[in-house]
Amino acid sequence: MLTLLKQEKFLLLALLAAVVAYPLEHWMLHSGQPIALTAGLVLIAFIVVASMRVAHHAELLAEKVGDPYGTMILTLAAVLVEVVILAIMMSNEASPTLVRDTIYSAVMLDINGILGLAALMGGLKHGEQSYNDDSARSYSVMILTAMGVSMVVPEFIPEASWKLYSAFTIGAMVVLYALFLRMQVGPHSYFFSYSYPEKRRKKVPNEEPEPINLGLSIGTLVFGVVVIGALAEVMSKTLDLGLEGTGAPPVITAILVAAISAAPEILTALRAALANRMQSVVNIALGASLSTVILTVPVMEAMALYTGQPFQMAMTPVQTVMIFLTLIVSAINLNDGETNAIEGMTHFVLFATFIMLSLLGL
Repeated sequence: MLTLLKQEKFLLLALLAAVVAYPLEHWMLHSGQPIALTAGLVLIAFIVVASMRVAHHAELLAEKVGDPYGTMILTLAAVLVEVVILAIMMSNEASPTLVRDTIYSAVMLDINGILGLAALMGGLKHGEQSYNDDSARSYSVMILTAMGVSMVVPEFIPEASWKLYSAFTIGAMVVLYALFLRMQVGPHSYFFSYSYPEKRRKKVPNEEPEPINLGLSIGTLVFGVVVIGALAEVMSKTLDLGLEGTGAPPVITAILVAAISAAPEILTALRAALANRMQSVVNIALGASLSTVILTVPVMEAMALYTGQPFQMAMTPVQTVMIFLTLIVSAINLNDGETNAIEGMTHFVLFATFIMLSLLGL
């Protein structure tokens, strides 16, 4: 038991932060904007720490079941964290564009940030890195379809028909995900895997593999998500107050939410790229993007139908251009089964452009 507590000390610290934050919530919200902003940033740090532990146990589960199931567990864990934070923030009357901006930011971060940086670093170290191009094509066409249906077409839907189209969107995303899931774990699972016959992990003398307790990892993962939800409840209020009137672009909050959920994925993807395992990077980056759109949209749309308050899901012209640029570059780069540093740099430049546009409030 003592060993377990030591292993989960960061998650316990996050729990302690939640226990302390709730009684102090009133004080933090009525002690001035600087204190509220500081409290919000501190709580974000604890949320990231907790999400790291969630991702660690997701990785243990992933190692237990292997690819493609493993990367599916990793991406689902990240999306679960994102949905929990978004649902709590939206219940606190956040911006009506928060869901749209978070999904957009997550796709930019996953494809251009994670995939771009991983391909750049891996390419500089290993040159060309191989992967299964069937997976890249499958992911890309589904991301394009899902984002087009849920975040481009709504611009042309009359306000009086939003409930009907929202219900249609939920159904479309569920059908897409059901088919994707069947492909990923069913007869087409080879689309999302790649054999590395010469890239076996080097065994370190006296190295003991970390024991995997299935029940413990699942329980800790669920517990971590609950702690994250509790922290997000207070964080959303303090951060909103702290940023109020500062002139910070509204999309900053969305970027923070996307970054919180993607933080563990970034480390996992970079480790995979440096180990010359680009298939894991493709599965994580594109799989996380697809899961973010295809799972977050129906959950949040259902929430909108339940409350009777629609979200602004249609992307702005700038966001639409950036998404299409990203997916076109991705389709060209990920079409030959090999990545290199140049391809990674093209995505990373698009990511830098996304950050610049966000800072400009576009």
